[in-house]
Amino acid sequence: MLKFSKANAKIRALRAVPSLRPFFEDKRTVYSFDLLSGYTCPFAEACLSKAVTDKRSGKRTILDGKWNEYRCFSASQEVVFSNTYALRKGNFDFLRRLNRRQIATALQDALPSNLGVGRLHVGGDLFKPQYLQAWIDVAQANPSRLFYAYTKSLGYWVTHRKRIESTPNLVLTASYGGRDDALIDEHGLRSVRVVYTEQEASDQGLPIDHDDSHAADPTQRDQSFALLIHGVQPKGSEAAKAKQALNGKGSYSRQTA
Repeated sequence: MLKFSKANAKIRALRAVPSLRPFFEDKRTVYSFDLLSGYTCPFAEACLSKAVTDKRSGKRTILDGKWNEYRCFSASQEVVFSNTYALRKGNFDFLRRLNRRQIATALQDALPSNLGVGRLHVGGDLFKPQYLQAWIDVAQANPSRLFYAYTKSLGYWVTHRKRIESTPNLVLTASYGGRDDALIDEHGLRSVRVVYTEQEASDQGLPIDHDDSHAADPTQRDQSFALLIHGVQPKGSEAAKAKQALNGKGSYSRQTA
């Protein structure tokens, strides 16, 4: 059985965004739907990390990818929190062998009745084309609910772009740091970059999204933005040094996930 997760404090702040208020009518709220980080991210490079389980001890450790520049915060969560790991693994194991119609049916059946906004995914990505197609089907069947996602599965997006653009309650953001980054400029996809300083974002003319309001808001679906580096980073890495320098400073105190 598939399971949605209740939103963290950062995502719950979406309630304060004026353009999103219609999605919170009738006491609806925010959920996320998550999969195992790394294992469901076929095009990730810069942030590729996985929670790996030792077969003998059952202990989980983090494994960073060959081209890793900064560690995936959700993979770190899966190392520390057993319930989080089990939920995401369960969702992935259930869906991985299903076809588009089966996935769409399972997602629809699992949607919380009071879901107003759904993030896809705090952990994981669009791991195969049929999975993206299924989410488009679900979004079109639920026009009063909003679904949004960061993704590096850009080839899938481009292939199904017409359907996505005809689904106003499904908002995607292309995440830099993957094998298909070239498709972002080639197809003019709305994008996000992870930056190490607020000045870096300013130099690129990008606003920083502290609460997912840029990512989720359909009225900003053509506006690119930045995210500050976050999560546990490898000791001594440039990413770790940047995060340490940001800790407790101004707007970074609101960057929690």
